[in-house]
Amino acid sequence: MNRKFALAALACTALSSPAFAQDAAPADTAAGEDAIVVTAARTILPPNALPLTIEVIDKTALDQQIAISGSVTDAVATLTPSFSPTRQKLSGAGETLRGRAPLYAINGIPQSTPMRDGSRDGFTIDGFFIDRVEVIFGSNALQGIGGTGGIVNQVTVGAPTEEGVSGRALLQATADNEFSDAGMGGKAAGLVQYKAGRFDASVGAAYELRGLFRDGEGRPVGINLTQGETMDSKALSLFGRFGYAVTDTMRLDLIASRFELEGDGDYAPVAGDKAAGLPTSAEPGVPPGVPATNRTESVALSLTDTDLGGGNFVSQIFWNRSRDTFGGEPNPIASFQDPTIAPVGTLFDQSQNRSRKIGGKLSYERAVPGFEALTLIAGFDALWDTTEQRLIATDRAWVPPSEFRSFAPFGQANLKLADGLVRLAGGARYENVKIKIDDYRTLAANTFVACPAPPAVPSGPCGVSTYGGVDVAGGSPSFDDILLNGGVIVEPAAGIRAYASYAEGYTVPDIGRITRAVKIAGVDIDNYLDIAPIISNNREIGVEVKRGPLDASATYFWSTSTKGQLLIARPDGIFDVVRQRVEIEGLEINLAVKLPIDGLTVSAGYAHITGRFDEDQDGVVETDLDGANISPDRLNLAAAYASGPLSARIQTQFYFARSFRGPDRDALNDFEGYNLTDAFVRYQTSLGGVSLAVQNLFDKQYISYASDTQRPTDNFFNFAGRGRTFTLGWDYRF
Repeated sequence: MNRKFALAALACTALSSPAFAQDAAPADTAAGEDAIVVTAARTILPPNALPLTIEVIDKTALDQQIAISGSVTDAVATLTPSFSPTRQKLSGAGETLRGRAPLYAINGIPQSTPMRDGSRDGFTIDGFFIDRVEVIFGSNALQGIGGTGGIVNQVTVGAPTEEGVSGRALLQATADNEFSDAGMGGKAAGLVQYKAGRFDASVGAAYELRGLFRDGEGRPVGINLTQGETMDSKALSLFGRFGYAVTDTMRLDLIASRFELEGDGDYAPVAGDKAAGLPTSAEPGVPPGVPATNRTESVALSLTDTDLGGGNFVSQIFWNRSRDTFGGEPNPIASFQDPTIAPVGTLFDQSQNRSRKIGGKLSYERAVPGFEALTLIAGFDALWDTTEQRLIATDRAWVPPSEFRSFAPFGQANLKLADGLVRLAGGARYENVKIKIDDYRTLAANTFVACPAPPAVPSGPCGVSTYGGVDVAGGSPSFDDILLNGGVIVEPAAGIRAYASYAEGYTVPDIGRITRAVKIAGVDIDNYLDIAPIISNNREIGVEVKRGPLDASATYFWSTSTKGQLLIARPDGIFDVVRQRVEIEGLEINLAVKLPIDGLTVSAGYAHITGRFDEDQDGVVETDLDGANISPDRLNLAAAYASGPLSARIQTQFYFARSFRGPDRDALNDFEGYNLTDAFVRYQTSLGGVSLAVQNLFDKQYISYASDTQRPTDNFFNFAGRGRTFTLGWDYRF
């Protein structure tokens, strides 16, 4: 993993096309390891010219972490101290970066559905096709809507550089600690690349079967039918890239991908007992309806020219479509009941998010002729997003079709002074957004049925339903804003840097949760204030020392949003959106040292984050953000070895206990803390590389952070983490 601080202003225009990033190096950078182009930063300037914190997870580090944990999301969460521990589920709801939701992207294409966040954006492509992951920390608008916590950009494999046929293959087998038949899984993946003159093509497929997960006590991990699971599932990922070098500097690329992860539906949930510390579990059974599924399809066409009029030109158009199917529950969900369709308590239904995006990006970057110390960037982004959430058993609209349109011109300047001793960066992005929702009617349910005291299991739907079949007038609310950024970086000596920056980011609240929960007749979407955008800012001060065997950095950051978004769980387990002032601050420290033993590196990372919100809306933030909205403090320790054919890594993550305080905070949601250790070893032979990865090496029994800090009386939401898991792999390049 290569961690760097970077100074780049929020609106910095950019490199949407991965083709350019991998086929050309920036002119203003040192040779060797520093010659990195961070495509998510949308500039060809080197990272040391940009005033934000940037982390690049390279292919080697990424493959190690995916072998251990199985997904790109888990890899990022493990290596990034300020990222929440994952839920180890298909849903990433509540997983945050610096206390806010990150924007997941593939080659700059947003994967999230902010209008109705299905929280499946971390599972949209197999990591086999990812060359590196770029993480930009803190609120910013580099990629437009959604980056209030930062950006997690997955850059796909580059074009082949040598004539003829090349490629790679991967085989993996996974087993639980008991080597049970039910716990077995496997993965097969391959990529074939071809280059002939100016034309090149890359085509690949990855197929993965995941078995039953077990916790540290050998018990089946609890299953979340509604949100979805990665265990007991199958996934198919297809990838294609076709390129043509129009000239020596101009390139045309078409990149397409399709990903589908589908639950097998072989298990039913078994209630745990939160009060007694008994985790939720699973048993063989056939859940009702269709298993939870995630499907994403994406196509992008880019045209880049590294020397157009002496500058760098980037253009991209893209289409992206997703289908997030949520599973059904054995007991019919109270919110879905409608006496005009079936007697209350008997109507089964389940929902599906449907989203489609069409967009384009255009930018041009050039040093000013005669004053090359000043680099200017100008560009324009456009995005159209249509999202709805339907109940698929009865074909009803839970969230009405909602249209989002954004036009965003932007400009950025970067000035190098005193031969690079000081750099100044700043710019602005103008966002013009329009949202359109037609007239609609909320679901009919308007009942309240008391739930039995745990651990008793309800015999039918229970809890509070906030809907009542009210008519809501649609509308076309719009907003526009200028999002500013600026920063300064000082480099008194090579490898020693300090910076300070300010950047603004924005997103829309989860409009789907808001519109479906309207319970008062006569509401007009045009003046419904809860749909106002979330404007967040990020201020940070950082230092970096990268000299000889030492790579160290420290960053202090704080951010605010006057109308932030909080997810609040109702008694029936469905989350509503609350709009309140939010303030977050934190400290990140990272250290890596190459020891005198050739190939041996030790590293440590620490993050401390606090966040509060204004619960009583008196202008003072007094209530702690809970586990659904902020991550625990964490310490990462690791030792890595790479020399000759042998590479190995052992790592431990310490998640520290945390109490949540405030007027309505329940001590039952306090986090007890835990620590996990993983290990990886790989040996390269003439017939390929053989690897063994072990997740949770010491078979630690623990309750996941999300479960430990939310819904203290829900015995179906007490999920244990995954116990010791082995993955044996073989990879080969040709």
